[in-house]
Order: sequence, then C-alpha cells, then structure tokens
Amino acid sequence: MIKENQKLFNVMLVICDAAFCVISMVLAFFAWFHRVDVVMSGAILLDYYMRLMVAAVPAYFLIYHYMELHESFRYKSIVSEAGKIIRANIVGLVFMFVLAFFLKEVNVSRGVFTLFACFNTAFSIMFRYILRRVLRALRRKGYNLKHLVLVGWNEASDEFFKKVAKNINLGYWIDGYFSDRKVETGKKHLPWLGKISDLPELLEHSNTDEVIISLSDSEFSRIGEVIEYCEKAGIKCSLLPFYTKYLPTKPYIDEVEGLPLINIRKIPLDNFLNAFIKRAFDVVCSGLLLIVLSPFLAAVAIGVKLSSPGPVIYRQERIGLGKKPFTMYKFRSMGVQADGSDMTTWGTSEDDRRTRFGEFIRKFSIDELPQLWNVLRGDMSLVGPRPERPFFVERFREEVPLYMLKHLVRPGITGWAQVNGWRGDTSIEERIKCDIFYIENWTFLLDIKILLLTVFKGFVNKSEKISK
Repeated sequence: MIKENQKLFNVMLVICDAAFCVISMVLAFFAWFHRVDVVMSGAILLDYYMRLMVAAVPAYFLIYHYMELHESFRYKSIVSEAGKIIRANIVGLVFMFVLAFFLKEVNVSRGVFTLFACFNTAFSIMFRYILRRVLRALRRKGYNLKHLVLVGWNEASDEFFKKVAKNINLGYWIDGYFSDRKVETGKKHLPWLGKISDLPELLEHSNTDEVIISLSDSEFSRIGEVIEYCEKAGIKCSLLPFYTKYLPTKPYIDEVEGLPLINIRKIPLDNFLNAFIKRAFDVVCSGLLLIVLSPFLAAVAIGVKLSSPGPVIYRQERIGLGKKPFTMYKFRSMGVQADGSDMTTWGTSEDDRRTRFGEFIRKFSIDELPQLWNVLRGDMSLVGPRPERPFFVERFREEVPLYMLKHLVRPGITGWAQVNGWRGDTSIEERIKCDIFYIENWTFLLDIKILLLTVFKGFVNKSEKISK
C-alpha cells in the first residue's frame, strides 16, 4: 500500500509545483507592475509571461526532478530540502533569462523574473514544510507507516530499532526480526519472526515494504542469500552493516575500475566552492560585526580593566584546522594566572578564579567576541567545532573516539554542539558527536541555522552561574 501512496504522493508534488510556477508568475507580474497605467503602457502584458510558462514549467519539472525534489523526503531534513529548492530556482531563473534572450524580446522585465523565482521558492519550501507537519501528525496516529523487517540482530540493528521506535515521526514500523537465534531486544519487545531461512515465506504473505539487512560478521557470508530472497519477492532491501559506527552519515562511494570504494569521511568543505563561500561569508560578517560592535567592545574592555588588574585581552593557544596551533583571543574573565594553570585546568561554573564581571560576560558569551578577529584572520570561522587547548587535545585524542576529526575544518565561535546545549562543563563525547555531524553534513544553510539558533537561544551559557 505504501508504494501506491508514494506514487500518488509524487504525482501530487509535481502537480503542486507546476501550479506554484503559474501562480508565482501571476503574482510576480502584478507585484512588479502594480499600477494599471504602467501595465497598459508596457509592451509586454501578462499573456506573454503566461506563454513563457509553457516552456518554463517543463524546465522546472526537469530541474526539480534532477535535484530529487519529487522523491520521498522521509530521509531528508527540511533544511537540506530548502537548500535544493533555492539552488533549483536559481538555475530556473537563469533559464528564464536565457529563454527571453533567445526569443529576442527586450521588453521582458527582469524584475518580474526575479520576483517569480522568489515567490516560487517561498511557495515550494512552505508547501513541503506544511506537508511534513501533516504527515507527521498522520504517522503519530498510525497512518502512512512504512513496514520494515530486520534480518540479523547485532549492535547496529539494536540501535536502529531503538531510534525508529523512539521517533514515530520518521514513519517506520518494524514488524519484527529474523535471526538464527532468538535474542533479548530490550524494553520495547520486538517479535522474533523465525530463522533467516524463514524469510521467503513471510515476504510472500505479508505487507512488508522493505527489508533491512543487518547481519553480524559471522553471518555476513549469507548476505547474497538474503538479497536473493528479497529480489525474488520484489521487495526493496537496504544494508545496515555491523561496522556502521565506522561509516559517516552520508558515505561517499567512489569507483576504481568498476569497483565501488567507500570513502569513510566525505567532507563537504573539501570542495573548493563550498570552502570559498564559507570563507567569504566569514570575512564579510566578522568585518562588519567588528565595526558595528566596536563601541560595545570598548565598553566591555573598560569593564574588564576596572574589574581586576591585568590585560584586557586574554590570549591562549588552541589547536585549529589541520591540528595547527593558533592564538585565540577572549576578554579576560579571570584573575591573571602566573603559574600557567589555565592551560591545564578545566574551567567549571564554581571556579573561584573568575571576577564578578568575568562571570557576567561568560554567562552571556560576551567574552568570546574578540574571536571575531580570529575569524577575520582565518584562524577560525563563525561556525565550527570549538577549538581546545593542546593539553586537552592530547588527553582527549586517547579517551574520546573520533575526537581528532574535529580538526578537519576550521574551529568556530559557535557550533552545532553549542546550540544543542553541549557547551561549558558538559559531555565531551556528545560534543564530538555533534561536531562530526556538522563536518559531514555541512551546508551554507546549516551555518545560517546555527547562527540564528545562537542569536535566539545560544548566547546564554546555562552551565555557567553568576554568584550572588
């Protein structure tokens, strides 16, 4: 049933996107030519723009289809979907300009085309957001669920089951598992459906939509057998390898002489264009913020100077991109530590070395503002994993799995871990999980999202306390 619903759903998406194109052009025309006398005096009227849509709608269909915007977004986030929609409409806008050029119509308004792209982008994103909300509500009531069956039981399948059972919004329902031995599946009991050899009988007489193959290393030789069962029954199957903890969330598969080669770490910022966009944004924003905030920065500097003797700016060595050390700047929030203990001591909310003014600026992250200069210099980025001191880097690289991967990108003033509450005296393991997610899933829109979350909820450090 889910397959038929998905086909109907995809057709609905195509029809709605086509309707949005036409509606957006009409709105763009009247928004640009908002006065009747302007419309009547122009050489091009609405009917001409509507005729252009005869070519534009099929072109937009192809662009959206290429960007995978007419496929199921069960696996996709709205942020990544929005990014694709923006890129698709930029390509579509270029197509409209090229089309008008070849038609040799000089009186076509570029303003109408630009507004059309803006309206169409907004409608597409809004529609998909509302659709997600509706589908989530339906799934919570037990509708539109995709029925899965697990083959094999190990650490990977156990984690998969727990996450799917915890979040019904994903739209999955696991009917049970096949394994040559019955095992304990935890608090949420999952039915044992039989041995692996019993799988074909179930596939022939059930409404299973997909089989998740998660065989352990000792059973891995049977993977071909299970795939053959699924293909004979015409059921989609997916692999959940027992070594999944070593794979990135979005593995990149290369090809060498026809053989697939899985790249363990695909870093979007290794792409020159992505890195250029991020760096350009950092330079422009950090420069503007330093200028705009200069009176406030001066006031904070006076407060630091009056609160205790010593320098206004605190300099500390941190480890950055490529494991290279750099000097990070902060407003000083503690008394001067002549013994160098600040390089090997972990700060806590009860640290008596802080000044009263220092507690205040740390509570609201004001002490981090001088790092805008680090961003301008290229030591740091506005968004990225937080840099750490050499002493703790050497310690954590041995204690925390995957810790050193954070140095694959520039460190940031704020990051995915910080906006999710993992800052200050909190779990290093959880921070690293967030950092790796950010590194492997970077998009420009994700950076914008993190900056907005920082503005609205990330400035106040809840792990810090102000003494009374």
